[in-house]
Amino acid sequence: MAPLQLRDIRKSYGPLEVVHGVTFDIEDGAFVILVGPSGCGKSTLLRMVAGLEDVTSGEILIDGRSVNDEHPKDRDIAMVFQSYALYPHMTVAENMGFSLRMRKVPDAQKQEKVHQAAKILNLEGLLNRYPRELSGGQRQRVAMGRAIVRDPKVFLFDEPLSNLDAKLRVQMRAEIRELHQRLKTTIIYVTHDQIEAMTMADVIVVMNEGNVEQIGSPLELYDRPSNLFVAGFLGSPSMNLLKGRVSSQDGHLFETESGFALRLTDDASAFVDRSVVLGVRPEHIRLDEAGSAMTVAVVEPTGSEVQVVFKDGPLEMVAAFHERIGLQVGQSAGLRIQPGSLHFFDSETGQRLG
Repeated sequence: MAPLQLRDIRKSYGPLEVVHGVTFDIEDGAFVILVGPSGCGKSTLLRMVAGLEDVTSGEILIDGRSVNDEHPKDRDIAMVFQSYALYPHMTVAENMGFSLRMRKVPDAQKQEKVHQAAKILNLEGLLNRYPRELSGGQRQRVAMGRAIVRDPKVFLFDEPLSNLDAKLRVQMRAEIRELHQRLKTTIIYVTHDQIEAMTMADVIVVMNEGNVEQIGSPLELYDRPSNLFVAGFLGSPSMNLLKGRVSSQDGHLFETESGFALRLTDDASAFVDRSVVLGVRPEHIRLDEAGSAMTVAVVEPTGSEVQVVFKDGPLEMVAAFHERIGLQVGQSAGLRIQPGSLHFFDSETGQRLG
């Protein structure tokens, strides 16, 4: 286990800078997830930590030691890739022990480490099989086992579940989280899937266009997004974001640019006569005959909840209901917002207000 620090990390390809001065600390034993859309720089940042990409400027420290100029094999890290990268002609045991063989670890010690990792990952009955005889989830566990036997200071995961089906991804998320709780090793995990980030991480680092937008625990980021990007990226369905103005009419009223009016349940006196973006999570919308009327455009039952798209002219809002509701497409429904659930953002800068 080891803490890791990134200090003003930048990466350029010629005149194009793709990572712009990233700085943050990762505590010893933390499970940190880098999340963001494709092209945001998260995998590039992970590869710089691994030593697979050179750092243009800045410093990476592992356990207090600068590793910028160290070869990947000397950084005491282990990486699990998106592709399993298993040798097809080797058995599971041989694949897991390959790095130890290259380091000329004695056979007895190598076999002991392989069997320990196999026990952790429930692979004990598969050690003599070849990759072609394994399922996708089993192959991913073998790739993880190959990393575990090295007993590294830091584990790096680069979108390891993206090749798996939905059910297996859920299972593997739980297995990786359980693995971390057993090993207590520092983990940096890259994904574009915000559900993975929310369910697995101790700390989430949200990236966008080579910059860090916000760092915090999953619920901190979900409950208090620092800007419009984080607000719209985390959550499924994503947060409803409505641009308009707040007035003090009969309490506080929010009116969008299209003329749709929404009665506010929270104190919005600080934003009266100011152009803002109002954020509302889908699960915080309630049905109320006395509320603001919108038309049902789409009804999507998912099993655990019902997602409904409401429209008023060009304006669209998504709501999520856990109860079985009887709304039909084309029907008019009144909506209100659950008290204490509003988010306000500056319409120009996109930064959170209050």
